[in-house]
Amino acid sequence: MESNRGHKFWNFVDNLEGDKVVWMIVLMLMLASIVCIFSSTSLLAIQQKSSRMSIAGEQLVIALLGLGLIIVCYNIKSIGFFRFLSKFGYALSIGLLLVLALHVDIGGIKAAKINEAWRAIKIGGFQLHVFEVVKVAMIMYLSWAVNEYKNGRLETPALIMLVTKGKPLSSLWQKIIFIYFPIFSVCVGIMVGSLSSTIFIGGIMFLTILVGGIGVKELVLPGAAAVGVLLLCIAINKINPEKPLFPHLDSALNRHELSTENYLEKMKANPRGSQEYQKALDKIKQPMSAKIAIHEGGLIGKGPGRSTQRYVVPVMFEDYMFSFIIEEYGLLGGGLVVILYISLLARGALIVRNCDNLFAKTAVAGLVMLITGQAMMHCFINCDIGPLTGQTLPMVSHGNSSFLMFSVAFGIILSISKMAKKKIDREVAQVQPLGESSSDSLRDDLDDLERLESVDDIINDNLERKKSRGNEL
Repeated sequence: MESNRGHKFWNFVDNLEGDKVVWMIVLMLMLASIVCIFSSTSLLAIQQKSSRMSIAGEQLVIALLGLGLIIVCYNIKSIGFFRFLSKFGYALSIGLLLVLALHVDIGGIKAAKINEAWRAIKIGGFQLHVFEVVKVAMIMYLSWAVNEYKNGRLETPALIMLVTKGKPLSSLWQKIIFIYFPIFSVCVGIMVGSLSSTIFIGGIMFLTILVGGIGVKELVLPGAAAVGVLLLCIAINKINPEKPLFPHLDSALNRHELSTENYLEKMKANPRGSQEYQKALDKIKQPMSAKIAIHEGGLIGKGPGRSTQRYVVPVMFEDYMFSFIIEEYGLLGGGLVVILYISLLARGALIVRNCDNLFAKTAVAGLVMLITGQAMMHCFINCDIGPLTGQTLPMVSHGNSSFLMFSVAFGIILSISKMAKKKIDREVAQVQPLGESSSDSLRDDLDDLERLESVDDIINDNLERKKSRGNEL
């Protein structure tokens, strides 16, 4: 019985289409998420007057929903379906960002603040983190736009046709309107809530169009425009310094205010227990505790459930998940997590190489760079390499919107990998009959040769008999 079950399991795995390594990576990350969320949310359970078991149960539900999204995307059999939906990615992104910028509060839709910045939309009882949606939506949109541009299929909008008196747009204006302007407008919208997210998402978008075939020389003009947009945003903040439109931009420009040394000086200058002292302590408590967690983890870690810094860092299960993993599972556990993301990057490169469709190549490359890039940034920041950005560990950290959107990204990658594999199998199948016919022809030739040799033997036998008779006579 056990043997039959084992055979059924391996038959199921063998029949699973798509890149099996990517399947293994995403499933291992999901399992790690459930285990780590259960162990790292002690402080959250106290704050919510709940239990770690109930929080882990909620994460299990989110993981199952994410797996469902992966399976839905995985079972889509037409690349044209993804390409059709991707053209609306910019409209979706800019619409969500406008809801945040205008602080919309209509019916069941309401803009909400996270860490004193407008970053989420509450829809009924669900909170949607806008930047997480924008990441995936814009990569898919740019994949569509670059593909259409390269194949000469971009249609001039009717409104622009009125301005140009029926003349189609030139190649340069097509890139400006369909590629560069969407990137800049989305970056400006994100900058209202987070400068670090603006830099990260903007960088991934530029890398995506580079993979899609937009040359480095062609990005000189957009690069100059980016500097101009940044200067414009700074000027807008100077107009009303008391209520700046981009508050995180001013903080980033004055890095001294965010340095650990500055907060330590404030703690020394104010009496212990004062409001100023506590504010300064809160600013450095999390990054300092993250470094302590990594130091105490050592090579093999303290063991599951033995973390102490989870009671100190309020968002250990989000922004500092990698430090928590090292504290409990050591550098060996942290190294395994890093290997999973690097393996995803390697498999993504292999899938891209096997795709014969520019849209598919660009989409897979962009999504893989998004996942691995955010993972590496999260790890570097947890190790105190670079300023705090608030980027979570993909598919592991707590966060419903992030988990579900990365599930969609993995589903698209697996679906395209399945299509690429089928293409390779078809090519192999087309070559196989030729090999079979060659072997059949060779076999027939060998049979003829054997028959010919047998005829020669019969003739030789007859000649020998005639000779022997002649000698007798």
